[in-house]
Amino acid sequence: MVDKSNGVADSVMQGALQRFEESEAATAEDRDTYKEDWKFARLAEQWPAAIKKQRVQEARPVLVINKLPSFIRSVVNESRQNRPSIKVSPVDNFTDENSAEVISGLIRSIERGSNARLAYDTAIDQAVTGGFGFFRIVIDYCSIDSFYLEARIERIPFAPQVHWDPSSTAFDSSDWEFAFISSLMTKRQYEEKYPEGTMTPFEGTLSDTAYGVSSYSENIRISEYFLREPNKREIILLGIPNPQTGEMRTEVFREDLLEDMAREFFEAADIDPGRKKDKQIVQAWMEIAGIQEMERREVDYFKIKRRVLNGVEVLEEEDWPGQTIPICPVWGDEVFDELGRRHFRSLIRDAKDPQVMFNFWRSATTELVAMAPKAPWVGPKGFVPDEDRTKWDSANTRSHQYLEYEWSSGQPAPSRNAFAGVPTGALQESLSANDDMKAIMGIYDSSLGARSNETSGKAIMARERQGDVSNYHFISNLARSIASAGRILVEIIPSVYSARGAIRILGEDKKEEVIQLTQEAGGSHQEGMDGAPKLYNLSVGKFDITVDTGPSFTTAREETRETLIEIMRQVPEAAQFLGDVLLDHMDFAGADKVAKRLNQLLPPEIRELENAELSEGNPEAAQLQQQLKAQQQEFAQIKEQVMAEIEKITLERDALKNDRAAQMA
Repeated sequence: MVDKSNGVADSVMQGALQRFEESEAATAEDRDTYKEDWKFARLAEQWPAAIKKQRVQEARPVLVINKLPSFIRSVVNESRQNRPSIKVSPVDNFTDENSAEVISGLIRSIERGSNARLAYDTAIDQAVTGGFGFFRIVIDYCSIDSFYLEARIERIPFAPQVHWDPSSTAFDSSDWEFAFISSLMTKRQYEEKYPEGTMTPFEGTLSDTAYGVSSYSENIRISEYFLREPNKREIILLGIPNPQTGEMRTEVFREDLLEDMAREFFEAADIDPGRKKDKQIVQAWMEIAGIQEMERREVDYFKIKRRVLNGVEVLEEEDWPGQTIPICPVWGDEVFDELGRRHFRSLIRDAKDPQVMFNFWRSATTELVAMAPKAPWVGPKGFVPDEDRTKWDSANTRSHQYLEYEWSSGQPAPSRNAFAGVPTGALQESLSANDDMKAIMGIYDSSLGARSNETSGKAIMARERQGDVSNYHFISNLARSIASAGRILVEIIPSVYSARGAIRILGEDKKEEVIQLTQEAGGSHQEGMDGAPKLYNLSVGKFDITVDTGPSFTTAREETRETLIEIMRQVPEAAQFLGDVLLDHMDFAGADKVAKRLNQLLPPEIRELENAELSEGNPEAAQLQQQLKAQQQEFAQIKEQVMAEIEKITLERDALKNDRAAQMA
């Protein structure tokens, strides 16, 4: 816990409460409408409280036929099928494609290890339902028995837990100056984790309703507080000579890191720099190594402070290694008002009124049917026989095989009055409300899996695509948020993983690979010597992030498999040429062995062509291919010599047989 004796903690608390009130005042409308939409769509609270109470007291039906979850799932499940994937690309001369692929593989490993899919799904579900959602990035130990740190992507289960910077104009969280994540702990948990902390909850403001006041009776509310503080530092462009060729290359370094680099240089060379001061050590290193200062300038950067607060004090405090607050928002439909304020709308915001009308008209038609009197029997007076009166009295509640009556000449037989039925207008209004919901959200029957007027496959696909396109901005916003998460991970990966000797990455095909790391200078990617593995320096170079929103690798693999099977079904002769490719996309045990054997059955010219294509752009593969061809030619020559010897021996043997046959004759 932070020491409060010097008043620093008090100033931190004062600044935190001011920023919290600022966020609460500016985002109160969005937070209130989020909770209204969430209760309406998820908890089915769709009748006004006063009307519902009155109808219940009058024993009138109060039906809720909630159709909104199916619309929400159609958008959320579309994002699950087309999972955005993070791709890393190099952007300067000190990185290459191999290093970028290592970073991409590490991010995929982080996503799998932290179950990032759950975080993404929760966030977009919140955005579609309420207008905004969030997930976050944390740093923690790999396990309770490890000193290694790792990054994780975690979900935020209830979006109003987050209070963000309302002055932000960027679509992601890259320009947030502060943020809060509130949570509740039981008093027992609080005492175990913060034994010296006071039992004062972080209440924020009276208007803050993220958690009800009643929650404070048994729980303590705490808040994680992220603050982004601007700072300045100098960067230097240094000219570094190549000791072998003498060529000068330029590289940018932070001035505050030069001292550590100089000391590492002297330690590696087993040189004692003596009692030189910091600047003198750097100057001596540059003179010995022949390094020249080319240019320097002052730049702005940011430090992120993470604190955990209760109502009166700071419980935890640490520095975050990146320059961006590690909370990733997934916004819904963004709208600006005339004052320039941002508002976020959910998918179902404008569909609530048609849903209310749908419930009303379905309740009304149900009430008309349920409350309508049973059709009575009409006949001449005294037509019911006394011995059958019990049957006639229960004719409206039971089904009898027959009913008898007292017949009189010239009088008609008894008959029922026909039921008038439900008014056509009531049924039409309920259908109109149902159609209004579909039109407002742009999701029609075909997108929900129901049969519609379309009969051809092309027409059905066109209607489904119309539903996907009308709500694609939700999926696009999730992709932007995942790209923001990728940039945050690229910022913190050097600080979190560089201390390790090796890391485990994940390829696009979900295959694992162990990568060796180094902290020595020489670029982000260094070739191993004498068969040693390649070395990667994660702290060198700059990378850019892009996001693919197409089908996942597994989905693309399944589509390829189905396409190949269909081709082989239509053209059976293609099986001998496509069999090995199909087996490469199969997942049963031993599929790779079967694929290799089928590959050996291909015509030689096809195999040679594929080997030539594989060796293009890969010098090592090309060299091996040339060696293989040379060996094949050598074997062919040896084979010719052996065949010639065999033929010579065969001729000599035949001549010897002929001589013996002549002698015997």
